[in-house]
Formats: sequence, C-alpha cells, structure tokens
Amino acid sequence: MNNNAELVVDARNAVGESPVWSAVEQALYWVDIPAQQLCRWQVDSAKVTQWQASEMLACIAQGTRPGTWLAGMETGLFELQVPDASNAHASLQNHSQSTLSSRLVAPVEHAQPAMRFNDGRCDRQGRFWAGTMVRDMGLASRSGALYRHDTVRGLQKILQDFITPNGLGFSPDGRTMYLSDSHPAVQLIWAFDYDTTTGTPSNQRVFVDMNTMPGRPDGAAVDADGCYWICANDAGLVHRFTPDGKLDRSLAVPVKKPAMCAFGGAGLDTLFVTSIRPEGIDLSDQPLAGGVFALRPGVRGIPETSCSY
Repeated sequence: MNNNAELVVDARNAVGESPVWSAVEQALYWVDIPAQQLCRWQVDSAKVTQWQASEMLACIAQGTRPGTWLAGMETGLFELQVPDASNAHASLQNHSQSTLSSRLVAPVEHAQPAMRFNDGRCDRQGRFWAGTMVRDMGLASRSGALYRHDTVRGLQKILQDFITPNGLGFSPDGRTMYLSDSHPAVQLIWAFDYDTTTGTPSNQRVFVDMNTMPGRPDGAAVDADGCYWICANDAGLVHRFTPDGKLDRSLAVPVKKPAMCAFGGAGLDTLFVTSIRPEGIDLSDQPLAGGVFALRPGVRGIPETSCSY
C-alpha cells in the first residue's frame, strides 16, 4: 500500500467529477461540469483529450456500444458519441476542442428552474441512477431528486427531498445501495436494501453521519471487499468505511476539495480522484486544485457495469 497521492493530470478542472475507468481503452474518463467537457487520459501515451458538450454534464456511464456514453446533463439524459481518437486533436495544450455528438435519451422535468443532474452511476444490472440539484447550493433547496433509468420504464423519479444528492454506490452483490447528501446542512450517507430484480431501494437508514468527521461526503466508489470509499470535500481526504459503517482509514490528497473517486488501472488497484478548483480564492496552498490524482490503497475495485438504455 502506498499512501502518497500521485498527480496524474494537472487538469485544473473547475469541478472535476464522475471518473470512470475504461478497461477496453485502458483510459480514465471524467467530466468538468461548468466547462461542459468530457475528458480522457490514456495510460500508455499519457495523452489527455477533451470534448465539448452542448450543456453541462455531471455524471457519465459507459454505453454498451463502443464509444457511447450515457450522461446526466442539464435538461435530461443524453447519449454521447466519442469521436475516434485519430480524429480528436483537443488536449490540455490545444483548446480547440472537438464537439461531442449527442442524442436525447430522456428529458427531465425539474422541480424548479436552474437545476441539473449531479452524481450518478449504474447499478450492477446496468440501470442508470442519477440525482438532480439546484445549481446554486447557497439556496439550500430540497428540490433535488434521485432518478432511475432503464430500458423498460424509462426515466423515473424514485426518491426526493435532497439538496445535493451524491455518493451513489452499490455493494459487490448489488444488494445494498449507498447515497449521500453533501450539502453542509445535511452531510449524511445512507444505505438502502436494494432489490436487484426490480431496481427498488428500501429500508433507508443512516450509514455514516459525516457531521462528526472531517469533510463533506462527495463522490464515492465501492471496492471488492465491499468497503465504501468517499471523497471528503473541504478536508483533502478520501475515507474508507467498512460495510458496517466504521471508518477504516483516510488517505490524503494535496487539494482541499476532492470530488469523486473510482478504481481503475490494469489490475483495478488504483484509486483515481478528481477534484475542484474554486474560483476567487488564494490557491497558493493548493496549486494542484482541479487535478486528477492516483492513490494505491492496496485493495481492488469492481468493474463498472455498462449502461443499458
């Protein structure tokens, strides 16, 4: 186990989120929400490619067809088609980004204006789950909701009354679903019993109360041991909790706002962490804010399920 965080990409993302490992490409994908960009880092070449979307995208999952992604954006769920790498010339040094082609899969009816999707991922059966939030977190509006999308029922609102839904994850057997609300007024992580046949969560209970711990609960991942890793926003840490909700360890990253983590690498033994680069504040104590980091915690992750839509 190596507790030292390695800078993978000095991305300087405004809000780097939703890292997803592509085993086929041996590449990490993630998004920069306000920049409306999908990003990719390829291990072999260390090349970073960026593509421009038509609106803010916050969460992604790989589609079942090559080069396709399902993205939770501002006005709904969209299928994105990534251009062939040989035709993509955008990089961190060249900002003339290629544009993503997109197709609306399911529109969303938000509870109020100025909302967007936030955290999301697939369950073990390929259903896509994503939460919505009011973009201005200062309003502390409980208009956020959690949606499920599948090929039969389309997009459905399943849970509501959230400010900033986050931290979605599923246990290795898929029978437990995790969800957090990262707003400072909440800072809770819940666990649910999850019916893998119907895709229905039940028996909501507090898994971890992070009001008593450093950092706010942001994006998460689950490892092969069934432990839950969550970024502690504002604390520069990534916490690992055992399935019974006990803090197992905390690993540091050299930025204050880690946003989401995901397992990747050839052996799924690298924990990638995206981060946020706040505007209008002195960053001299965290010059790498907005970067993508790699931790090697000595445990392995679980391959992400491709999304059926």
